[in-house]
Amino acid sequence: MKPLLSSRPVLWFLFLFNLAVAAAAPLVVDGAQAVMTGVGMGVVSLGAGVSLLRTRDR
Repeated sequence: MKPLLSSRPVLWFLFLFNLAVAAAAPLVVDGAQAVMTGVGMGVVSLGAGVSLLRTRDR
């Protein structure tokens, strides 16, 4: 499972999809659920982005 999750296409998908969901969550859901969804998806997006930057040199 680790080779699949660390492949560049999967990292790009995780980065862009979770970033879009984090940005759209406050527009779709109200209250604390929107905040927690945005924060959670933002953390996953940042993690994928950092992984993309770390594997850029390879």
